[in-house]
Amino acid sequence: MATIKEVAQRAGVSVGTVSNVLRGSANVRPLVRERVNRAIESLDYHPNQIARSLKTRQTRLLGMVISDITNPFFPQLARGAEDAALEHGYLLVASNTDDRVEREKRVMSVMRQQRVDGIVLVVAPSEGECDHISNMLQSKTPIVCLDRLPRRQRMHSVITDAVYGAEMCMRHLISVGHRRIGIITGNLQLQTAEDRLDGYKNALAAAGISLEPALIRTGDFRFDSGYILTKQLVLGGKCPTALFISNCMMGLGALKAIKELGMRCPDDLALAVFDEVPGNGSFSPEITTVIQPAYHIGYRGTELLIRHIESGEPETPVQIRLTPELRIRESTLPRGGAASWHPSLAKTGD
Repeated sequence: MATIKEVAQRAGVSVGTVSNVLRGSANVRPLVRERVNRAIESLDYHPNQIARSLKTRQTRLLGMVISDITNPFFPQLARGAEDAALEHGYLLVASNTDDRVEREKRVMSVMRQQRVDGIVLVVAPSEGECDHISNMLQSKTPIVCLDRLPRRQRMHSVITDAVYGAEMCMRHLISVGHRRIGIITGNLQLQTAEDRLDGYKNALAAAGISLEPALIRTGDFRFDSGYILTKQLVLGGKCPTALFISNCMMGLGALKAIKELGMRCPDDLALAVFDEVPGNGSFSPEITTVIQPAYHIGYRGTELLIRHIESGEPETPVQIRLTPELRIRESTLPRGGAASWHPSLAKTGD
């Protein structure tokens, strides 16, 4: 088995330089880094990570806790996180909680036992205090929250400006003539869901449209709730003319319900969704969506985590808020065809 000294000799550098390359240090010149990596590959060198972690008190492992891996938003987020980790010499290990806080607690406990250097976390809905997160922070394991924020806890985070995204989408629906707009939210224990509902309410108030509680339904960000609640809204009395769905999985459920009800979209019911819908463009109508920069949330969140790990110093919690984009498509066009909405109707993001 090759040793680090043999790698250094093959590359014509010091052992310290090889160590810097293995750590992902930015202080190594690109040509030297390339030479070292060629030597590592040719000698099939594998460092003893256990010994290194005992010496450096770092494992070069990052944990990632995802709430629902079946939601297409989260694999994009995970890809961004993994790319950032690899670029800095870390390995990312991911686990899915299925939006269950008890499972989240177990996963984070195991990651703590495995001595990961830090965690990027998409929190599960929770009614109570997040003691397991507080305990992890007290153990000096850095955490950065992605997409969702735990309540009553200030932490490093990278999120989308969900209030702005919902307001932007609602202004579009109002601008093409809709006044009875239903909304299907996610679990309101999550700040993300509450922010999207707040954006909905803000846009109605700004347009002088009275809020109708009967047009608000609370789902759980999953397909079945979108399907069931769409049918409730359509069949439960005076039907809305448009629906705003708070995520892509519920949006797919809404599409199925609309089809089963024999309704035409957008003629009978316009549809807009927060998050890109999987397969959008391969079916008709194409769906108007609020696009979140999922990859960049994961990438920037992991960079923030690594910066915190390597600084070794406690920092005031940093919140990075990214701006979403509205893409108007067939599902919300007025009956005349072209939308009357114009980008000037959307305010500028922070």
